[in-house]
Amino acid sequence: MEWSIVLEYAWVLLLLIGIEGLLAADNALVLAVMVKKLPEELRKKALFYGLAGAFVLRIGSLFVISFLVGVWQVQAIGALYLLFIAMNHIFRKLVVSKQKSKVEVSDSQKKAGFWSTVVKIELADIAFAVDSILAAVALAIVLPDSGLPNIGGLDGGKFLVILTGGLIGVVIMRYAASYFVALLHKRPGLEIAAFAIVGWVGVKLAVFTLSHPELAVLPEAFAKSPAWKITFYSVLLLIAASGWIFSKEIEQEAPTMTA
Repeated sequence: MEWSIVLEYAWVLLLLIGIEGLLAADNALVLAVMVKKLPEELRKKALFYGLAGAFVLRIGSLFVISFLVGVWQVQAIGALYLLFIAMNHIFRKLVVSKQKSKVEVSDSQKKAGFWSTVVKIELADIAFAVDSILAAVALAIVLPDSGLPNIGGLDGGKFLVILTGGLIGVVIMRYAASYFVALLHKRPGLEIAAFAIVGWVGVKLAVFTLSHPELAVLPEAFAKSPAWKITFYSVLLLIAASGWIFSKEIEQEAPTMTA
């Protein structure tokens, strides 16, 4: 494999780790609320079962998506889904009352037992896995082929990059989430930037879809052209930098994950 391709793969992997870290922080808030009403001795156990399921779900989701990723209808659905979750989250964050966050739980949830909590964690993991894998596929699908044998329906190099990013996301959600949660509470604007990045990744997948030979709305080579790649990564870095620069730093005690 040429060094230029290796560097491009490494850059995409670093981006995936960064996106996974911010998304994992948002996911960690949900898991923290789910387990906090359990007795102390059961919290670790519930998280262990839930996060073990996350590994299985992400690998399973990746294999399923890898076989379908070449179908333009699936690409279109993925692009629309990423755009939807990004716009929906930003809308709720900026327009809907800030007191009504996605991590609120009802009285019935607060009284839930151990296994019902594990089930809820697994259901949340499904949503987390879909978000993560779709974002990763959208970033990796336009990478040049690595020359490695196909795994599932994807080039082996692309599959391994997506799998590595997804598994690192689970590890972050388990071990480093408290840092990202604290960072988001200190600079809440980063959460909006993270979902803006998810939306921009959705745009990337939409461009790839419109370049599909069966649609040919855009030239087939456009999605892999240097001009589009430079534009995509420039805007992505601009979003990330703007999120950091314009997010107001708040000095307050941030909630942490129970390890």
